[in-house]
Amino acid sequence: MANALAAIVGLGMIPCGKHLERSVIDMATEAVYLAIKDAGIKPGQVDACFFGNVLAGRLFGANTIGQNVFWEVGINRVPVINVENACTSGSTALYLAYNMIAAGQAEVVLAASSEKMYVKNAGLVDAGLDELDTLLGLAAPATFGMRARRYMEEFGATEKQLALVAVKNRCHAQFNPLAQFREPVTVEEVLASPMVADPLTRLQCCPIADGAAAVVVCSPALAKRLGRAVNIEATVLATGDYANPPNLAGFDTVRRAAHLAYEKAGIGPGDLHVVECHDAFTITEIMDYEALGFCPVGQGGKLVEEGHTKLGGRLPVNVSGGLLSRGHPVGASGLLQAAEIITQLRGEAGERQVRGAKLGLVQNMGGDKDGDIRACTISILSTW
Repeated sequence: MANALAAIVGLGMIPCGKHLERSVIDMATEAVYLAIKDAGIKPGQVDACFFGNVLAGRLFGANTIGQNVFWEVGINRVPVINVENACTSGSTALYLAYNMIAAGQAEVVLAASSEKMYVKNAGLVDAGLDELDTLLGLAAPATFGMRARRYMEEFGATEKQLALVAVKNRCHAQFNPLAQFREPVTVEEVLASPMVADPLTRLQCCPIADGAAAVVVCSPALAKRLGRAVNIEATVLATGDYANPPNLAGFDTVRRAAHLAYEKAGIGPGDLHVVECHDAFTITEIMDYEALGFCPVGQGGKLVEEGHTKLGGRLPVNVSGGLLSRGHPVGASGLLQAAEIITQLRGEAGERQVRGAKLGLVQNMGGDKDGDIRACTISILSTW
């Protein structure tokens, strides 16, 4: 494995859910404060900040709000960059923070993200993903329903296999106090829930959420002094190939990004101990298995059905509960995924801890263009 050029030494996050009385700035400020405290640094040590958000401009008319967030914890006079990159906004902030440290332009960088999706005056308090899609054009349940049908026809996957992803992730979520939905569900309950985009039922589509997360990224030298560091072995950002017809039964852009991330980190998929991957829909996680190299193409449904990706299995995936159970505060989801892997590698995940976890992967993607992905991020983290 290559020598890490940056490490994460501080982590802060708040529970996902309905925070009706809290603002995007308020939630982000708490996460940033917790990350600084966790790292054991002072605000004046931070050299630069990146802030990820998708909806604040559209819902509240608020732009370039990162400066407000970081000022609330006493950080000013440093570069602050606001990031909007669909669902990968938070993980893109981490990607940029890593590259700034790796390039030697800073010693300490903050990456934070926050999203507010339950909004009383917009009539979205009880909205599901399908209603929010209609109002804001964020997600594409119809697109993923079509992908699911194509995948099932091409590879023989079953509705039960898709439903098992939701069952597994909800089972994991019962051990995560930060998850929005923690009550276990059965295959029968998943399949009997209201249809959103055939064959995807409501329990196979991620719920909206309010949430925030932040991490402190620093140089390897400082990380050694601070302790409890998680190394960033690789982090990559990819966009789709819009010149060729899309592969509706697979994620070629994710596969390409994964190959690059494994190459940079000097590992293979078989070396991983724990994974957080983008599971906005059950079919998404199954197709991610294949794109990330966990099984041959067409075998993703079998992988979950045989229990290999559940806690205690060969490669636990989405032990946090994933987007399907934790919720999907779009701009914050990428950092919340990273937060779970950091917690796992530190051995601080409690009842959902993956034993002996030393190497983890975080994969997030967002947006749709011509049947392909607008952005995909993959980070490989370790405590080796």
